[in-house]
Amino acid sequence: YFVHPTIAPPCNTAIVNGFNKLFGAKVKLGSWSEYLAMREGILRLNEQHRSLFSNDLGAVAGLLFDIASGRYDSQLSSPSEVDSETWRADIARLRQAAAESAALAETARIEHTHSDIQGKLRDLGHALGYDVWIASNDRSRPFLNGSLGDGCLTSLPQALESIAGGETIRLIDALWLEKTHQAPVAAFEVEHSTSIYSGVVRMLDLALGFGASEYPIGLFLVAPDSRKEEVEAQLRRPAFRGSHGASFFFISYGSLEDNFEAMTRFGQGLKAVEAIAHRLNP
Repeated sequence: YFVHPTIAPPCNTAIVNGFNKLFGAKVKLGSWSEYLAMREGILRLNEQHRSLFSNDLGAVAGLLFDIASGRYDSQLSSPSEVDSETWRADIARLRQAAAESAALAETARIEHTHSDIQGKLRDLGHALGYDVWIASNDRSRPFLNGSLGDGCLTSLPQALESIAGGETIRLIDALWLEKTHQAPVAAFEVEHSTSIYSGVVRMLDLALGFGASEYPIGLFLVAPDSRKEEVEAQLRRPAFRGSHGASFFFISYGSLEDNFEAMTRFGQGLKAVEAIAHRLNP
């Protein structure tokens, strides 16, 4: 209050009780959204009766304190329904705004984490000697001082483009390919919070379309440690039972991050990744 006397009204139990008594509100101490709704009501009251109060919010806060103490009981009428409805509208709007803000923040956090993991898979693939493909819808996503697609393939080999369902293959989060023959050796789907099912289908399209039995491809689901059981449950579904000869593995964020530096410096081929992965099917 002393920093922003025209912006932030003081708040204590008596002031809250006085506001509730005057406006028929139900403000509770400790709720930020309810404080903001009370603040809007106080600002309106102060503006309507500025000649009786002051430019800052000290006088109006003092009035609310006095109302709570019962000083003006004989002069107060019951709060009007309009006043109560105004407060309810304020609190509903502010709660909605808070929910939307929280949702945007969560989306940004998820996207940031997803990009971090994709970036590690990109850099690890390069360090292990592979060409790397980043999902076509993620290549331009900002990462570090550039974008996720920096240094990666800009188009898939014709052998992959011609596979039925090639559109979905282009959306696999990360692919590692042999430099000489451009054959895929590993596919990675980062499952931070999205549906695991769709990622499994994309990788099966790749493995079965390219010929998993003749050209084995490691299929890796990379997810937070807490999603391991959920990933395992998806692979037990009848549609994926046996996985048609394809080999699925689970890599936790923790394992990837803990071993990333060692793998990039000393790792060789796909064995470095399989060593930190948990096999999901026989």
